[in-house]
Amino acid sequence: MNLQLRPALVCLAACSVLTGLAYPLALTGLARILFPSQAGGSLLRQDGRVIGSALIGQAFTAPDYFWGRPSATAPGPYNGAASGASNLAPSSPELRRAVEARVAALRAADPEATGPVPVDLVTASASGLDPDISPAAAAFQVRRVARARGLDEARVRALVARHTVGPQFGLLGEPRVNVLALNRDLDTLR
Repeated sequence: MNLQLRPALVCLAACSVLTGLAYPLALTGLARILFPSQAGGSLLRQDGRVIGSALIGQAFTAPDYFWGRPSATAPGPYNGAASGASNLAPSSPELRRAVEARVAALRAADPEATGPVPVDLVTASASGLDPDISPAAAAFQVRRVARARGLDEARVRALVARHTVGPQFGLLGEPRVNVLALNRDLDTLR
């Protein structure tokens, strides 16, 4: 029995050290060297303090800020520890009520906005943490944000255009606007 047990335990220990310790440490070190910002969580800093991550949405509700996609995480919005969708079917009455309430809130915040409300402003993403909105969702909010800040709409539209990023590698995904980065630069316009 010892002839079989000892080599098995040595192999288990060696594989555990290699795959559970050495390999993850090597990849983490390599990632920190090659991609320091991404490996560190893509944190955004302002005045020396972390204000968020470019990868996780935040709850902006004031009328002078652009609002992101609704979050389906609980407890609380944009909870990174509870990432996940609501799992409500498109035919769900609960989803219908939530979407109608979000549309009503957007209309109440800007009664002059008469066009269709972009879908990403009223439905949560699969992760519940989406940091980006579509350019259409940003354009829908320009009038409200400009009016609340006392800024010219053209100036706010230009800021949105500067923050609009095309599909990754020119073909993966859709154009998008990072809400936190946009709102951070919006604060510098004051």
